[in-house]
Amino acid sequence: MTLELDFSGKTVVVVGGTSGINRGVAECFAAHGARVAVASRDPGKVDATVAAIESAGVEAAGFAADVRDYDALEAGIHELHVRWGEFDVVISGAAGNFPALAQNLSVNGFKSVVDIDLRGTFHVMKAVFPCLKKPGASVINISAPQAFIPMQAQIHVCAAKAGVDMITRTLALEWGGHGVRINSIVPGPIDGTEGMARLAPDPETAARTAAGVPLGRLGTPRDIGMACLFLGSDLAAYVSGVILPVDGGWAQNNCGGMSDHLAMLMSGGDR
Repeated sequence: MTLELDFSGKTVVVVGGTSGINRGVAECFAAHGARVAVASRDPGKVDATVAAIESAGVEAAGFAADVRDYDALEAGIHELHVRWGEFDVVISGAAGNFPALAQNLSVNGFKSVVDIDLRGTFHVMKAVFPCLKKPGASVINISAPQAFIPMQAQIHVCAAKAGVDMITRTLALEWGGHGVRINSIVPGPIDGTEGMARLAPDPETAARTAAGVPLGRLGTPRDIGMACLFLGSDLAAYVSGVILPVDGGWAQNNCGGMSDHLAMLMSGGDR
């Protein structure tokens, strides 16, 4: 463990941190000495994640809240702040997705994704700002390539994640004077996640997706976790307002034709 990536004594909060990419991020910070809090809307998953982190000898906490419910989220954040003090690193990663062509996407379906991804991100930002270490805190939003690469059957996600990245860039301006850095990470196709299961639901599609990544493999939650460690550390002390793909070059390859794949997937019926 290098000194720069030693998070001993630091407080890290991962919203959406009980599954997939975000749980991997939480575990990565815990492995590097941080005390870690996780939040998600499922109390059972919160308890299981906290227990797993504590079993590794790391201090952990958690609370259940839906990012769409600002009052519940703020209450959980406030309680954690009272318990642990100022936050050094916050990761906002709650997200929703399902493939649907625009003409078949319900109004509620569009609203649901925007409410979780975009409004939820704003809720997290608003709730955590009073609790951040100033100067010195790092905030990381988990975005998606749909923010800057249009994909068929993803109009809801494209709109929401583009908004998330603009939140990141705007707050880099507003919060810079407080000494708070904020960046977005854009994961590529990450193996073993719910998002990957929805967009590549069979082994053949998963293999084709991996072949479309210039580095030749699917990513892992640890790949995203290591990028978060960098952005959360003093190694990135002059990095703010950055939209950082962590995708093996997938976005440079137009996401391996994922847009056409999703359109074909939806040709048999949409939600």
